[in-house]
Amino acid sequence: MPPPPPHGTVGPSNFDKMKMGAMMGGTVGVIIGFIFGTVNIARYGAGPNGIMRTLGQFMLGSGATFGFFMSIGSVIRSDSSPIIQEAYLRAQRRPIMMAAQAYRPYKPTQRE
Repeated sequence: MPPPPPHGTVGPSNFDKMKMGAMMGGTVGVIIGFIFGTVNIARYGAGPNGIMRTLGQFMLGSGATFGFFMSIGSVIRSDSSPIIQEAYLRAQRRPIMMAAQAYRPYKPTQRE
């Protein structure tokens, strides 16, 4: 069994998030390019480049475009200022004063 991670570990860097977004976006883009390219070749023909080259162009173009925008979106979504992070963490912690009724253990009353 691996040891537990040390307390206060840091998450992935922005570059790691960008790579992950590019890989996910590229994968989705290649699949969409394959589907769209196959339908387009079936409807209009492959043209002078042939089936494989035309399909490859669709897949590469779609994968590169979607991967590029997904990588930028991943960095933008995960990049935040320390002020916003501190405000979020303060909003998530327990309040200092709590209602007395909220944390009393339940004691059923006995009827005579």
